[in-house]
Amino acid sequence: MQRAIELAKKGEYTTSPNPMVGCVLVKDGTVVGEGWHQKAGLGHAEVNALAIAGSNASQSTAYVTLEPCSHFGRTPPCSKALIEAGVKEVVIAMQDPNPQVSGRGIRMLEEAGIKTKVGLLEASARQVNVGFIKRMETGIPRVICKLASSLDGKIAMKSGESKWITSAESREDVQRLRARSCAVISGADTVITDDARLTVRYQQLGFAQQAIKTEYFRQPIRIVIDSQYRLHPDLALFNEPSPIILIRINGKTQQEPTWQDNVSVVEVDAAANGKVDLAKMLEQLASHGVNNLLVEAGGKLASAFIQAQLVDELWLYQAPKLMGAEAISLLALPGVEKLAQAQHLAINDIRKIGADIRIRASFNKQ
Repeated sequence: MQRAIELAKKGEYTTSPNPMVGCVLVKDGTVVGEGWHQKAGLGHAEVNALAIAGSNASQSTAYVTLEPCSHFGRTPPCSKALIEAGVKEVVIAMQDPNPQVSGRGIRMLEEAGIKTKVGLLEASARQVNVGFIKRMETGIPRVICKLASSLDGKIAMKSGESKWITSAESREDVQRLRARSCAVISGADTVITDDARLTVRYQQLGFAQQAIKTEYFRQPIRIVIDSQYRLHPDLALFNEPSPIILIRINGKTQQEPTWQDNVSVVEVDAAANGKVDLAKMLEQLASHGVNNLLVEAGGKLASAFIQAQLVDELWLYQAPKLMGAEAISLLALPGVEKLAQAQHLAINDIRKIGADIRIRASFNKQ
């Protein structure tokens, strides 16, 4: 099963919006086939492993990181493929949280006389698809907020100058984080000020390029909150063909520019403060298949996500620089006047990236 989990991780840059799945077929103590899901619409892990095993799949044991599907989607059901191949037993790390599957694949196998076991290395398997699982179980994506600052917590000089605070190695690491995300979200201010594309720069993925077949490479959905209709078609954002979602406030209608076919508009209800209700926005993004959402925005929008307790994990890149009191601070979190009101986080990982430090921390949500 550990090998199946390792195989599943090979799809981390390409399977969105599908979960990552790995499969290993073992017969008489020998691996006769293995595979992983490489891209939505292509063969699932079980089918790929069966193709390698051929006739050796008969009377083998399949180790699968996620319950085999039982429904016809873009591809036929994997449970049916395992049955037809004559597999005698299927060991499953975890039941699929997807309501379309959720136990049905297991029942299909058992009704065909195939023995099943569920729960082997489940905790490890859940970590592979934490965003997909969260979307299925809660109806909203997993949210990562990426920030970069100096050691004294500054993100830009008073003039707005911010390129570059962190090292080239940190920026390369961020490209890999983007590539693993289903979608990247920012605010109109950031997009206009930086003329940002919000795309993954394939040539800056470093070692990850070896893990991605160019024909399977996909750009994340690019999402911009633009309730004031400030974006215009001449921005660099719109020069790329990958999907763009513009977030508007429901009922606040204004004439839309003529957008290209890759641009869609999603209207979201306003919160009490008149701004976009971020929680309701996440619900709508989940319906677009967003499992993992990366917040790459200025301090105001990042702070809004944090204050709304919608961020699951913070990725902070800190450069060994001191920018002074007049520089712009990392976050704006009003209302915190006592230490008891401070938000608490749990440090998951600290490592050196180039000259910088990268801190990953999870929020302890009350």
